[in-house]
Amino acid sequence: MRKEKLDELHSYIEELKVKKMELIDAHSRFLTSERYSVELNNGHTMVREKMVKNGRDGSAAIILPVTVEGNTLLVVQPRVFSKQGIGVELPAGYLDEGETHAGAAYRELLEETGYVPENLRFLGAFYQDQGCSAAFNKAFLAEGCRRVSEQHLDGDEFIRYFECSVDEMLELVDMGYINDCQSQLAIERSRQYLKK
Repeated sequence: MRKEKLDELHSYIEELKVKKMELIDAHSRFLTSERYSVELNNGHTMVREKMVKNGRDGSAAIILPVTVEGNTLLVVQPRVFSKQGIGVELPAGYLDEGETHAGAAYRELLEETGYVPENLRFLGAFYQDQGCSAAFNKAFLAEGCRRVSEQHLDGDEFIRYFECSVDEMLELVDMGYINDCQSQLAIERSRQYLKK
């Protein structure tokens, strides 16, 4: 990986690292759980809890953007409950009420980076954690991305986007910088299209 790109990434990581974290209260306004009694065809009953995110199932779109120049866009943002406290990952976001996965992909890419794609290619779908969640995620390759605006982040979002070559993105996976499963899955599923 080019030294100047690694230095740029490290500056974003340092800027967005957690300095201090303290528990405000133990009552969530975003995450809740529901408890169910489940009866199986075999006559057995079990109890399961389902995670609910903002009143919905938490389904999301994951986007691997490729610019018209052939580079990729990654996002760097606080991931305060991870060991590193920071995430280097693909742009992604939850679906709004009534929104399709493709619509969310387009919207989230624009909000997080200011880029829009010429084409969205579906890469695959997966459950995030089917043991306690109904979140069903879809990954897309966003081809021919062009910058059309500044980022449009929510008040409590702190995201830097990072442009690098496809090979550098793959190096970042191998180096352990990109370590979330949804980014890794989308990257793996896109390899056949990225090498053309």
